[in-house]
Amino acid sequence: MTALKLENVQKSFGDIHVLKDIDLEVAEREFIVFVGPSGCGKSTLLRVIAGLEDASGGRVMIGGRDVTRTPPAKRGISMVFQSYALYPHLDVEGNMALGLRQAGEERKVIAERIATAASMLSLEPYLKRRPAELSGGQRQRVAIGRAIVRKPDLFLFDEPLSNLDAALRMATRVEIARLHRELGACMVYVTHDQTEAMTLADRIVVLRDGRIEQVGSPMELYNDPANQFVAGFLGSPSMNFLAAGPLGAPGEVLGIRPEHLGVVAQGPLRGRISHVERLGGDTNLLVTTPQDETVTVRLFGQHDHRMGTEIALDFDRARALSFDAAGKRLRP
Repeated sequence: MTALKLENVQKSFGDIHVLKDIDLEVAEREFIVFVGPSGCGKSTLLRVIAGLEDASGGRVMIGGRDVTRTPPAKRGISMVFQSYALYPHLDVEGNMALGLRQAGEERKVIAERIATAASMLSLEPYLKRRPAELSGGQRQRVAIGRAIVRKPDLFLFDEPLSNLDAALRMATRVEIARLHRELGACMVYVTHDQTEAMTLADRIVVLRDGRIEQVGSPMELYNDPANQFVAGFLGSPSMNFLAAGPLGAPGEVLGIRPEHLGVVAQGPLRGRISHVERLGGDTNLLVTTPQDETVTVRLFGQHDHRMGTEIALDFDRARALSFDAAGKRLRP
């Protein structure tokens, strides 16, 4: 059964068209991630699904029901926000229970659901603490627990990790992935962080200027992007784009991922090392070519390259991609 279906969804604020003809189907138990640059419409799309914004056109279907004009509380969704949105005067148990109490759920059911969620999220020692007594990671777990106890048809996450430091982001990301496996629920997740997208998603939806550019599994999008925008958006360091020149047809753009380049004695690309990033497990070289293009080379392991050195580069031609001047993918 389809958990979520969007049919020609549009959203405008006056003359500003934020979402344009969005069509998407999400299966039960699927983890979908919306990514794209700031202003692409990903958070607005999530809010339209939640009912926090009215669609200007099209239909939103959840669990086979048309909920386009249904208020948020009756859509069968739970949403986890970037800001946690916890009530400061309530303890953890109270924050998790509030929505169920307002819905008239029995005390025994509320207690059972809170106990289950607290166990899943390791929150048992903190049930009587208030949000001010918790760390950022613990507050986010409470917000996730509040969503879990409602047993929704659809979980919606709006950049839930952006307020956490790097170590907590990784730990919480692992927790969310584990919860998805254990709950078997459909989750729709918005992020600007491609690492979150690549590690969490069953499928990624890449948005730009209110339109879907491409939908696919993380590796499908990484290895077979539909256009230059998708190719450049996914991957860290990002893909290199070079005027093809002698390496390809005139007017084309050549896309080469940093890990597909290597330092050689003689090669088709030459340049001067302008910067070296030593990351321990990897070494990134930023190389400026005679055409004043900057090429990033990702070398695995530790390498003793020095800034200002002239080097030659070669690349894996089987993995290089070609694009036309408009950014459209050119296939052999």
